[in-house]
Amino acid sequence: MPTELVFPAQVVLGLVTWGLLARWFLAPRLAGVPRDVALQPLLAIQAIRYIGLVFLAPAATSPSLAQSFALPAALGTAIAGVLALIAIGLLRARSPLAIPVVWIQTVEGLADFVNAFAQAAAAHAVPDLGAAYYVPIVIVPAAIVSHVMVLGLLLRRGG
Repeated sequence: MPTELVFPAQVVLGLVTWGLLARWFLAPRLAGVPRDVALQPLLAIQAIRYIGLVFLAPAATSPSLAQSFALPAALGTAIAGVLALIAIGLLRARSPLAIPVVWIQTVEGLADFVNAFAQAAAAHAVPDLGAAYYVPIVIVPAAIVSHVMVLGLLLRRGG
């Protein structure tokens, strides 16, 4: 397989794997619980997005990693993680701000992924990811599946 096809193949396989695991094991357990309760474990997956700060760690990435990719990807994903923690806290406190913050986290988190993939492609960043290579092929697919499930809960059980 050509090297330039390995990364997208791994991202797709990650999405398929996490999607099936979520459908088989997570969705059935969340189906019968209130929306505010079901959102919390899905947001917990988002809460670990501080891991994206690895793109700024010189020991983990190549010194030639494009900062036009690294800085927005690292900060955008860390912001999504912090918003997830805030949303979980608000859900647990039964705050009326909880659902709006879940929406903000979801929109910001998905926009961050779109931007990061676009910036990575434009900067040809994949070969320079170093040890951080595992973030977009393991963590990102899990987070995307989580976002899709969150959107499903927000849209189906809204209001």
